[in-house]
Amino acid sequence: MEQYVITISRQFGSMGRSIAKELSENLGIEFLDRDIVEATAKRMGLPVSVISDEEESMKSTFFRRQYPLGMGMSSLKDEIFYTQKNIIRDFAAKGSCIIVGRCADYILEDIPNHLNVFVYAPEEARLKNCVENLQMDPQTAKKMMRDVDAARNRYHKAYIPGWQSVFDHKDLMIDSSRFGIDGTAKILADIVRNQWG
Repeated sequence: MEQYVITISRQFGSMGRSIAKELSENLGIEFLDRDIVEATAKRMGLPVSVISDEEESMKSTFFRRQYPLGMGMSSLKDEIFYTQKNIIRDFAAKGSCIIVGRCADYILEDIPNHLNVFVYAPEEARLKNCVENLQMDPQTAKKMMRDVDAARNRYHKAYIPGWQSVFDHKDLMIDSSRFGIDGTAKILADIVRNQWG
């Protein structure tokens, strides 16, 4: 097969991360999510917990918090984004892989062989996934669905010039509630094999 990269963006509770993991096993390629956090922490000389906390604290003013960098950037989150951007490009250059989130669809838009996927599901299906698969209580799940999706949108708007919606930079949108984790992963694997196999 030719070398390629799959990026997966997702709504909270759509099981996009689980689909990415299943897809990586199906295709026999690397799946990158937490690895990017660990590589970022190592490259920046910070604890993994600091990177994780910064990624998860995307409040409305998240990318303007002042931080002494000496690199012309205005916040720790800016530095994390640009460090992760380089790490994502490094991973993509090494070999075929799947990258979850972190604006990878935009970061890798110049890579010839890429498939940018957005995984979504109706609210009731996502709520069920949160309660049954992620062991969350319904109220917490509803709040997380709302807050995490809003934070991801703000993140994209902050770092992707002209970003308007989740449709930007996407090749494929798929409703995971229609096909389940295994079925969605199989559909994506078939597309990849037909395209680059």
